[in-house]
Amino acid sequence: MGGREFPDEWPTVKTEPRDADLMVGENDTVDHWVACYREQIEQSRAVAASMDLDSPCARPDLIECNVRYVLFHMIEETARHAGHADIIRETLDGSRGM
Repeated sequence: MGGREFPDEWPTVKTEPRDADLMVGENDTVDHWVACYREQIEQSRAVAASMDLDSPCARPDLIECNVRYVLFHMIEETARHAGHADIIRETLDGSRGM
């Protein structure tokens, strides 16, 4: 949204084997990935707070999108993946709901 590039983004052309990004490394702990997720949340909040909801996306391939669209999409994606996690939990322990 803000036009920044990050070193850990998906490369345009992958040069490694197809499944290499699915390999678990020493740093792949729950604490590590929760911390990474929270850091991204804070960065996203800062970008969103610095822009008006009608501000266009900085990426040229998504120029028709604005902050409002991106925030709505992120809510939708978070809900979808939370639903996936719920299905997995229900499958494992049989409980449902809160």
